[in-house]
Amino acid sequence: MLIKIKGLNYHVEVCGEGFPLLLLHGFTGDSSTWTPFCPVWGTHSKLIIPDIIGHGETDSPGDINYYQMESAAQDLIFLLDQLGIEKIDLLGYSMGGRLALTLAILYPERVRKLILESASPGLKTNEERVLRRMKDEELANFINDQGIESFVDYWEAIPLFSTMNILPNSIKESIREQRLSNNAKGLANSLLGMGTGSQASWWSKLDLVSCEVLLLTGEKDEKFCKLAEKMLKDMRKASWIVINDCGHAIHVEQKEKFGTIVSDFLSK
Repeated sequence: MLIKIKGLNYHVEVCGEGFPLLLLHGFTGDSSTWTPFCPVWGTHSKLIIPDIIGHGETDSPGDINYYQMESAAQDLIFLLDQLGIEKIDLLGYSMGGRLALTLAILYPERVRKLILESASPGLKTNEERVLRRMKDEELANFINDQGIESFVDYWEAIPLFSTMNILPNSIKESIREQRLSNNAKGLANSLLGMGTGSQASWWSKLDLVSCEVLLLTGEKDEKFCKLAEKMLKDMRKASWIVINDCGHAIHVEQKEKFGTIVSDFLSK
């Protein structure tokens, strides 16, 4: 379905029955990231699966302000309001995890449980953020200049996703096809508006997350394992699970295990 928020069309998939679970995909993803989990999680949760601004079938406006992390989080609150949903469980992967954490910090009364897959609270220092913004701007320019196919070629080859090389070709081709279906302008603006260098750092606000939190990382994703270890110390009600034999995209590389862990956490 399409839902209008601030004059923009948001594409949202809904499936399942039970307590609402809002699912947020990563950069270059869309709602199809999570639809394979409908048969599993849909038995205990009502899944709300939007395409985040600039992705999938949701609009890709030219104004960068629409893509700011706080603005995107507010859009999701408006979306829940339109669906008549007061409180949610919340799961976000990578970029979607940063957005999920933003929502949980800004609107704590709306979140019952939070699951962060391979996610960070942003960068700690201003120097790190400035450097990252420069890199994100370079990448955004690359997308705008070279087009989506050249960018996806580059994106698939970054070390973060190297553990996905052993996946069956059919899965890799499906992921590539989905990435290519995105809008070049939307991805570029997403990098500029809600890239890790552009968002506020939430490191000093982690203790404000009052709900129960589950951090998930893949054992081969050393960077995000280190981040999760640090986040665990600063969060009041967090637990952390490392999933063996996978890297950044746990939900793809260890789909069944991931599905079970999420179900167990939400059901207990």
